[in-house]
Formats: sequence, structure tokens, C-alpha cells
Amino acid sequence: MNCPTKATVLKALIIAGGEGKRIRSVAKATPKPLLDVGGRPLVERQILLLRRYGIREIHLTVRAPDLSMFRAHFASGESLEVVLHYHTESEPLGTAGGLASLLGHSDVRAIHELAPPDQTFVVLYGDVMVNMDLVSLVRFHQSKRAVATLVVHPSDHPLDSDLVEADEEGRIKAFHPKPRPRKSDHQNLANAGVYVLSQSIANHIPARPSDFMRDVFPSALRAGTPLYTYRTREYLKDVGTPERLAAVRADWAAGRIERRHRDCPLPAIFFDRDGTLCELIPLLHRIEDLRLLPGAAEAVRRVNQSDCLAVVVTNQPVVAHGLCTLDELDCIHARMETLLGEQGAFLDGIYYCPHHPEAGYPGEDADLKVACECRKPSGELVRRAARDLNIDLSRSAFVGDSTADIETGKRLGLRTVLVQTGEAGHDKKFDARPDACCTDVAEAVNIILKTL
Repeated sequence: MNCPTKATVLKALIIAGGEGKRIRSVAKATPKPLLDVGGRPLVERQILLLRRYGIREIHLTVRAPDLSMFRAHFASGESLEVVLHYHTESEPLGTAGGLASLLGHSDVRAIHELAPPDQTFVVLYGDVMVNMDLVSLVRFHQSKRAVATLVVHPSDHPLDSDLVEADEEGRIKAFHPKPRPRKSDHQNLANAGVYVLSQSIANHIPARPSDFMRDVFPSALRAGTPLYTYRTREYLKDVGTPERLAAVRADWAAGRIERRHRDCPLPAIFFDRDGTLCELIPLLHRIEDLRLLPGAAEAVRRVNQSDCLAVVVTNQPVVAHGLCTLDELDCIHARMETLLGEQGAFLDGIYYCPHHPEAGYPGEDADLKVACECRKPSGELVRRAARDLNIDLSRSAFVGDSTADIETGKRLGLRTVLVQTGEAGHDKKFDARPDACCTDVAEAVNIILKTL
């Protein structure tokens, strides 16, 4: 598959010069990008992915002592049907400093030698196993007229990840690099180490060792440069620790890396929020009131470890009632993601309806007092998630504590499970009978995963 004409990418850069201190006990003298995954070096997997999407001129920044090992594996790239250019670092230059080294100029604004002003280039961190649709990524970058697009994904270790904060359109609002205060709540949007960059990003690269997340992107954000996130549920995992390397190798052996590609539809378990994953507090609108139910993080983590996606679909009329703003609701959801992340769990998506059909509440937002298509039991939020994430609804399930949740699932042909937490079906709003009843969300997930 080649990149379409309107998504022109001439070249790519793989940053392969990291020291790999955390994985040295396993890697020994082998650079992280040359560690074996399924019989091939990790960086070879990246090269083959780039070639699949028509990118055949590839630059690699490597540590000077490692250059001979890379050349021994790949030479100039002929056997892989690509052209490889090596750029050595005699001292660590950071993720962005390697780009300055590649240019070979004291003035890094000469970046047009890597990509002309009207074109873009792809950057990969050499210690990341990645399998994703690069055409969709580049098209998104160009449709937004972005200077930089960062691939992000929910992480099972967000406390140890560089996080990005973005609005609904994906435009970046803030960066939260590690380490962070333990009690800080953020969207679980982890930097995946894959970028699409346009020529003008060079205006923010200093002529010294520097890092994209700590130096270049924050500088560009302060200057008002259009920076965007591209969120994907595709496979992106670094091999920075022995545990993560073992997980990547296990996922390759199980075929999970290929199944995570966007071309492959996946089943999902849709969760209601209040009363299912979180304690039921009527009209919850204060961040300090949100608490996970026992077993909720374990349930989501089990979904994460399967071939299913974990997606929250929730009605949040507190916004229409004027009890909180959309930004405050985002903070509440960031709190939920943080609590899940502390236990190694993450959500592939959160979809909410802020409307309410009945007017007459003091302080209400009249614009949101509408009969909408997204409020459960309408299935619009589920259908939206299915479009965004390429979900196979025929193999999916809905878990909730109310008859509205069960009715939502029934209308879409999903398997439905009612949990005996929260409302436990006592709302009686709909005459909808679940396929199964369970004590809590953990039991519900166990039953669903056994039958999918």
C-alpha cells in the first residue's frame, strides 16, 4: 500500500540512539532497536512498516559505538528495498537533537534538506513496536494543516509516560512530561513516539541537545503553532523495560500486534460509567466525588489484556443542568482515567451525552436542553465509537446498571449484562431484559470474555 498523492511523505527518521539503561540487564550490549521481536530486529519491523506505506528513504540516528552493528544488520538497506542513511551521535543529543545532527548544519532551520517546505516527514522512536495505518495518520496531519502531529494512545502505565492534553478536535492544549506529581489528574493520552512533522517545526529546535516533549513541542505550543494529537487504538508499545519487551514478544507470538491494525475490526465491551465502573452519586459534578467501584480497574485491565476494546458510554445531563462545564466534565473523566491507570488499566474511548430533553432547571444551559440523538438508549454514541475505532458490533457487549443501558445494547444487537451495583435495574424506565445478570462489573467481564 502506497501513500496517496495528497499525503506526500518523502522520508522518515528513526531515532535509534538511546542508551537503554533500564533494559541493559536483558539487552546486554545490543541496542534497543536491534532487540529481536519475532525473529527480526525491532527497527527492521519499523522499516518494513514504512516501506509498506511507500516510504523508502529512511534516516537513522545511532550512537557512534553502535554504528557497526546497524550496518552489519542492514548495510545500506538494499535487502529491504529501502535506502538507509546513518547519522552518528558521539554524545547523547536527545530525541530532537538527533534531528539537528541529521541536518548536518549549525542552523537547524535548514530542515528543508530532509523535507521540502511543502512536504512532511515521519519520525519514529527506535524502541517502539508500532503497527498502524500511516496513510490515515498523514491524511489527518495534512487535513489539520498541522506543523506537528503526535500519535497518542491510552497507556497501561500512564504514571511513567509523557502525557498530552488535547481538545475534542485533537488540538494540543498542554504537555505533561514525566515525572509528574503523584496526585495530578490528566487525560490518559500517552505520547507514542511517532510523529508527522512539517518543515516549520525547525523554528523550535535549538542548536543543542534537546527533547521533543520537553523542549521543541512546548516551545511550538507557546508560539501558537498548530499541534495536534492523532489518537489510535493500534499497536504501539515501547520496549524500554524487560517487562515491556517480554510483553511485546508475547503479543507478536499471539498475533495480537497484527490484529490491532486499524484494518482489523475488533470487538468492544461498552461500559456505563456511574453505577457500573464508578460509585453511583446522583448528578455527580464534583471531581472529588468520583470513586471507582471495587473490581472496576481489574475488569477494565482484563479487557485491555484481551483482543477487546474498553469503551465508556455515559449520559451526563449535569452539563445541561448547569452543574458543571464541559471542561469540568473532562477533568472528572481525567480523574477516572488516572484512578484506572494507577492500577494498570485504560479506556480506549469515553463517549458522553451532555444533553437533557427537559427544561426548567435553575441555572440550566438552554442550548443543551434538547431531544438529541446521542442520549442513551439511542445508540448514536456506540455507533460513533464503532466508526472511530473500527469496532465489530456483532461481537460486542454492553455492561450497565440500568434498563436504559440494557435497552441501548438491545437496539444495537449487542450482548447485554446488567450488574447488581448502582441502580441494579430498578430504574424500570424500559422493559429491556438483559442476556445475563452479574454481581458486579468484574464478573460481567469474566463471563463476556469467555464467550467472545
